[in-house]
This record gives sequence, structure tokens and C-alpha cells, in this order.
Amino acid sequence: MLYLILSIICSVTVGIIFKVIRKFPVSVMQVVMWNYVAALLLCYFVFEPSVAEAYGNAPWVIYGTLAILLPSIFLFLAASIRHMGIVKTDAAQRLSLIIPILASYFIFREDFNILKITGLIIGFPAIWLILMKSDGAKSKKWIFPAVVLVGFGIVDILFKQIALYTTIAYTTSLFIVFAGALFISVLFVVNDVLTCNTKLNYRNILFGILTGLFNFGNILFYLKAHRAFADNPSTVFASMNIGVIVLGSVAGIFIFKEKMSILNYAGIFLALAAILFITLSQVY
Repeated sequence: MLYLILSIICSVTVGIIFKVIRKFPVSVMQVVMWNYVAALLLCYFVFEPSVAEAYGNAPWVIYGTLAILLPSIFLFLAASIRHMGIVKTDAAQRLSLIIPILASYFIFREDFNILKITGLIIGFPAIWLILMKSDGAKSKKWIFPAVVLVGFGIVDILFKQIALYTTIAYTTSLFIVFAGALFISVLFVVNDVLTCNTKLNYRNILFGILTGLFNFGNILFYLKAHRAFADNPSTVFASMNIGVIVLGSVAGIFIFKEKMSILNYAGIFLALAAILFITLSQVY
């Protein structure tokens, strides 16, 4: 259970970092780049991946797609936290599980039981309620958490596809994806520096490394939790998703005083119920 708690804390801390950095003159693109520098180095020294085993029949198309998607979605994640808050962003990110579930039905023809159908039915209104503006004003800023939801859902599908390549260690695939994400992030930063005259400064490095530490910690402790609960993976799945929404909500509401309407709270409650039903569908 300790690994689960640490993974949840690391996940929410990434959101808190992005909430805090808006008070400083930093470049989010550079923070994302340095985040992947730290995550890549930690992945190399902790998992000791063997890149040589990935040559030949490795899923390079999936690797490349993830390398582009990950830093891009990270930028939307930061924008979502800045404009919509941690509460809504974390809830949207966790509800992204609806995307791979729909893919499993329409693409992979998986059979659905009543619990999973109930979870999906509850999940869609939960998304709508969570993304509603608390002040009733019209705004298109909901697009940021919406992209986070769809983006992380697609990323989840691609990582599941990577997991099917059992001849290549998952940690090796993760290292390659991080390396590709770093390369794409460098291109983003170079373009930003050349076109917008954005300056490089030490704050970007510090916040980036700090983000990378917690980003990698989230992955590391999540994998350890799955090993600890090898006979009951649904426990990890439910605890992680529900825990992040609850802790993220506590941080957003009580630390950053984020404004939430009654409908937003109803959406979070429905999100927790949807995740619970979907998780139970894996057991029964």
C-alpha cells in the first residue's frame, strides 16, 4: 500500500508544480524538456534498460507516436492546470480511461458486462459536469482538460500495445519513449527560442528536474505497486485513479482555493463512481 500512496503523491505533486510555476518567469516548454532529461537518466540508472534488444521487431511506429504525444500533452496538461485548476485536470486525466475502454469494445471486440457499461454511462456526464465553468461564464478553456482526457486515453492505448511485445522489456520501451520525447521536446524549445526569443534560465532547469523526479517516481512506484498486488491489479488501478482525484481535489480546493460549483462537485463524485464501477468490472 505504501507504493500506491507514494505513486499518488508523486502524480498529484506534478500538478502542484505546474500550478506553482505560473508565479515565476519560466518557460513551460523548457520545464517539460528538462523533465524528460531527469526522467530519462533515472530510467537508465534504475531500470538499466537494454536498448540493443529493441532493434528489429520493436514497435517503432508506436514509439515515435508516443514520443510526439507525450511532450505535447504535457504542455496541454500545464495549460489545463493553469486555466482550469488541479481538480478538474486530475479528474479529466483519470477519466481518460474511458478512451481505451471504448477502444477495447469497438476495435478489439471485448465483451462488456453490466458493471463496465454502468461505469461508462456514469463517466460521460461526469466529464461534462467537471468541465463546466464554475462562474457560469462562457469560455473555451475547457479545451485544455478535454485534450488532456483524449490525449492520455490514446497514450494509454499505445502503452498497452507496447506491453504486448513481450520480447522487449517494458522498461526498455519506456526508456526509448522517454528518449524520443526528449528529442521532440528539444525541437519545441529550439523553435521557441528562435521564434519567440525565449531565454534559457536556471529556473527552467530546477523546475524541470523537480517535475522529472516526481514524474518518474509516479511510474516507478506504480510498477512496484503492481508487483506487490500481482494477484489483484484492480486494487492498484482503482486506488490510483480514485486517490489522485481525491488528493488532487484536496490540494486544489484547500491549498490553491480553486472555485468549484455544485455541478463540478457532482461531476467529481460521478467520476469516482465511474472509476469504481469500471474497476469492479475487471473483478466480476
